[in-house]
Order: sequence, then C-alpha cells, then structure tokens
Amino acid sequence: MFEELSLVRMASAMARHATARHSVIAENVANADTPGYRARDVKAFSEYVNEPFTPQATRPGHMAFGAQGGGLNVEKIFDPMSQASGNGNAVSLESEMLKSVEAQGQHALATTIYRKVHDLMRMGLGRGG
Repeated sequence: MFEELSLVRMASAMARHATARHSVIAENVANADTPGYRARDVKAFSEYVNEPFTPQATRPGHMAFGAQGGGLNVEKIFDPMSQASGNGNAVSLESEMLKSVEAQGQHALATTIYRKVHDLMRMGLGRGG
C-alpha cells in the first residue's frame, strides 16, 4: 500500500536518480588523472519526470493486472560543461564536488519525503508521535 502512493514512487525514483548520479560522479573522480577521460553526468531528474511514460512488459503476463513498470533507466551522458586540460582529461574536481553536493541534497529531499509520508500515515492511524 505504501509503495502505491504517487508521492512515494516519485521520492523513490528521486533517490535512485541521486544514487546513480553519485555513482557517475565517483567514476569521474576516480578517472581525474586518466588522460583523455571525459567527465560524464546524468540527465536532470526533472527531464526523466517530464518524459512520456511508455509501459513495457518484461515477461508474459507482466502487465496482465494493470501493474505499471517504469523503473528509472538513468543514462550516462558526457558533461557538456567539462573542458579538457593539456592531457585531454575533462574532469574538474571542483565541478564534481558541486555535483556531489547537489546529488546529496536530492537524496536528502527524497528521504525527507519518505519520513513525512510515514509520519502522516502514523497520525492517520492514531499512532502519531
């Protein structure tokens, strides 16, 4: 029941997006000294939210009961703001640090939404605290 609330689904997708972005940022930082490496990022979460939804059955009978799939498939893109240095590397540690702070804030927002929905449900059941 809890997972069927659209707000919770949105918060879950937001947390998965933040996690994927942290992963890409970690790859960028790990390759900061690799000659020719180009920094990557993921599309903004708002772009995923505004994409038209096309449900896809992954196995026979998958959507027989009206269940909608819709996992968040985060694709890596080259960071258009990155500029190559002398060895062709296009990773700026300062930029990666700022992106990491943004992703951390996005994840914190998602967990706050979970917590508030949980608190509201407890209050609705008379078990508020």
